[in-house]
This record gives sequence, C-alpha cells and structure tokens, in this order.
Amino acid sequence: MDDADERAPYRCLPLVIANQYGWEILSTHHVRASWDGTSGPESLSVESAYGNGGLRCQSHFGEGVLTFQIPFLFKTPRGWNLMVRGPTNSPKDGIVALDGIIETDWAHSTFTMNWRFTRACTVEFAVGEPICLFFPIRRGVLEMFRGEFRMLEADRKFENKFREWSASRDRFLSGLEEGKPEVVAQGWQRDYMQTAKEKKPLAHPFANENAVDRARTGKCVRWSGR
Repeated sequence: MDDADERAPYRCLPLVIANQYGWEILSTHHVRASWDGTSGPESLSVESAYGNGGLRCQSHFGEGVLTFQIPFLFKTPRGWNLMVRGPTNSPKDGIVALDGIIETDWAHSTFTMNWRFTRACTVEFAVGEPICLFFPIRRGVLEMFRGEFRMLEADRKFENKFREWSASRDRFLSGLEEGKPEVVAQGWQRDYMQTAKEKKPLAHPFANENAVDRARTGKCVRWSGR
C-alpha cells in the first residue's frame, strides 16, 4: 500500500480497517519450500536459508500442505474462539493459507498454521514475514443472525440516502471522465470516511510484550475481555 501511486489504497477505509484486524505471527526463518505436485508427505521439501532457533516448518499432511508449528498456547475467556488464517490482503503466488477456528477457551494443545500449494513450484517466506494472523471471535454469534431480503422502498429514509449517494457517485465519475478541473482536484470522494475521525487502533499490543523471550517455547498467551 505504501508503494502504490499516491498511496491510494489508504483511501479505502474497509481495506485499512481489515488490515489492522488481528495479530500476526512472523517467520523466524527464511524458509524455502518446494512441492512436486504429488500427494505424499515426501513430495514437499523444506529448508531454512537462515534464521534463529530450530526450524518449525515441515511437510506433515501431504497433499501439498506446508505446516508451520506455532510454539504458543492460546487461552481465551469462556465462549471465545480464535479465528486463525493467513495475513489479510497479502496473496502469495503459488500457495494459499488455510483458515481454521480454534476453541481456545478449553483446548490445552497447540495448533498448526497450514498453507497449501496451488501448483507445483517453489515458494519462500522471508524472516519477519507474516505466516499467521489470528483474532478472537465469540462462539455462537453467527447463529444469532438470519438474513432477510427486503425491498429498498420499505425504508424510505434509507432509500433516500442511498439514492443521494448513488447520484453523487455518478456525477463524480462522470466529472473524472470528462476531466472537469474541480472534480480532478477533489481526487476522490470522502463521504464514507466519517468513522475515521473516531477510529482507534484495533489490536492492542501484548501487555507484557517486552518480557516475552521469543526464542522460547511453552509460552501461554492469555486474553482478558475489555
């Protein structure tokens, strides 16, 4: 995003919010993994170019799945799970992260972060590159919601707001296409940025982050609700 022309992606508030949602686990090694396209565990080779401590990355499941061992135990309050996935909006050529939901309010075991090759190739994870992202989700929330189709005309106030926005958007895009100076000078519309003024960081730093020895295993990560 920083390298984009005029840092334009930062204008997309949904993208910015999503990119801040959760905590990342970074690779401690420069990992190079190659898959030959077959299904056995031996079809995937893993090596470390360099890094700190032992390599916790291997071929365990077969089927082109690269497994990172996560050397932490996570503990959440009762009724809270962890959503575990790859880094948000960070596609990687040749391999894709697999999502998982961990019931960390009762589980007393570690979990693995798995990536699956999309084709036979070689991929690399640099030192400090995110290999895992996680955030807490309350169990049972999804079951509380039920979708319902309604006509827009059923809510006139909401409809009017939408129509006003839609007409404004059409005028803006038309002005850009025609090269109207006042529209070009505006650059982009900011009507959806109203929540940004009150925005606070989503993910708080770990309370004892400086005290954690990142080279050790057997650490327990515990959350308390706010």
